[in-house]
Formats: sequence, structure tokens, C-alpha cells
Amino acid sequence: MAMTDLGSDRLGPAGDVFYAALLKAHEGLSPEDSARLNARLVLILANQVGDRNVLQAALDKATERFAS
Repeated sequence: MAMTDLGSDRLGPAGDVFYAALLKAHEGLSPEDSARLNARLVLILANQVGDRNVLQAALDKATERFAS
């Protein structure tokens, strides 16, 4: 499987646990602070991934639904 294959579920059931933690992290935040948290998390994870091709593939996948 290529590193840029973003269709696989690598977290399995732990994905639900992470999603719950993500929602909890946003509790009580203003929309602006929530956006800041998301941006900070994206940058931290991007640094962890460290592969420009994987990051571009993720960006492309994330923006698919917004393409006209």
C-alpha cells in the first residue's frame, strides 16, 4: 500500500476514541479558538507525517468536496 493511499482506516476502533477526544478538545471554545485548535493540530500532524507527497494527497482529498 502506498503511503499516499488515504482511503484505508488505519485507526480501526481507536478512530472513534480519537474523534471523541477531538470533540472534547473543542468543547467550550469560541469558533475562532476552535479554528485555531484545528490549524495547530493540522500543523503538528503535518510535521509528524513529514512527507510532502502524503501531505499534498491529504490536502487534495480534504478539498475534493469543495471543488466546483
